[in-house]
Amino acid sequence: GLNFIDLMVRQGNIDNPPKTPLVPGFECSGIVEAFGDSVKGFEIGDRVMAFVNYSAWAEVVCTPVEFVYKIPDDMSFSEAAAFPMNFVTAYMMLFEVANLREGMSVLVHSAGGGVGQAVAQLCSTIPNVTVFGTASSFKHEAIKDSVTHLFDRNADYVQEVKRISTDGVDIVLDCLCGENTGKGLSLLKPLGTYILYGSSNMVTGETKSFFSFAKSWWQVEKVNPIKLYEENKVIAGFSLLNLLFKQNRGALIKSVMDKLLNLYNSKKIKPVVDSLWALEEVKEAMQRIHDRGNIGKLILDVEKAPTPLMANDSTETSEAGEEEEDHEGDNENKERMPFIQ
Repeated sequence: GLNFIDLMVRQGNIDNPPKTPLVPGFECSGIVEAFGDSVKGFEIGDRVMAFVNYSAWAEVVCTPVEFVYKIPDDMSFSEAAAFPMNFVTAYMMLFEVANLREGMSVLVHSAGGGVGQAVAQLCSTIPNVTVFGTASSFKHEAIKDSVTHLFDRNADYVQEVKRISTDGVDIVLDCLCGENTGKGLSLLKPLGTYILYGSSNMVTGETKSFFSFAKSWWQVEKVNPIKLYEENKVIAGFSLLNLLFKQNRGALIKSVMDKLLNLYNSKKIKPVVDSLWALEEVKEAMQRIHDRGNIGKLILDVEKAPTPLMANDSTETSEAGEEEEDHEGDNENKERMPFIQ
């Protein structure tokens, strides 16, 4: 699986970035080829998906057994590689942190991305949940049925939400950070929960820009604890990778995966795969995420041959990393869209 955190690792916009050379990637699917003497419950040839603390983008991957899960019979390998990060993140934010219940309302940014689509599907499992989403306008037709109210990512979504719900929303899920932090807090109802789970506004341009990095953090409003107390609001953060690899919560993640796989087997959720890419095409695949051109998850397939580039498959990217509104060819097809740099 290819995630936005991989772009942040590449640009060094994370705490304690690893030293190079390294193999990136935090999730994968494949077939069990070998296991340690103490491993129980798996056999050679089992179809599995797994979390990995780096090194997932490889033909052979090794990871502790507590991070490995069997793939349901009717789930493809590409769907399995798209499943763990997105759905566990969405589930834990909604149900473990924010305590989503019937009749609540949720605002999610990047509603067309992998986590955004997982959030929308999980919200649909609870009665009468209203989902507000922001996304690039070219994605609206493809994802309009997955959210209740959809806004352009560049529009004044605060006013749009308040026009529909004068009190605001119960849950805000923010993967953008920057100026959106203050906006999200302003939209919370009393006893509402704001969760920061990413900072994609920190990734700008082809290479790391210290100016853009500093600018995004400068726009994060200082949170006043007294104001939180007076307004009865909750602010939280969520990092799945830290839970797994630094805070030893593998057993908790396992229980969440069990619940999610039950929902999948009940046909209530299904990972959305945007496109498949050869390992040699990782630059172009990362550019597609960088430009927010994907609907659902991008997958690197070690068995896939690179696709010849075509003259009409191009994306122009501004210095700020914003996509140009020329995406008529983007759709929910599972075939990947090649790029020319």
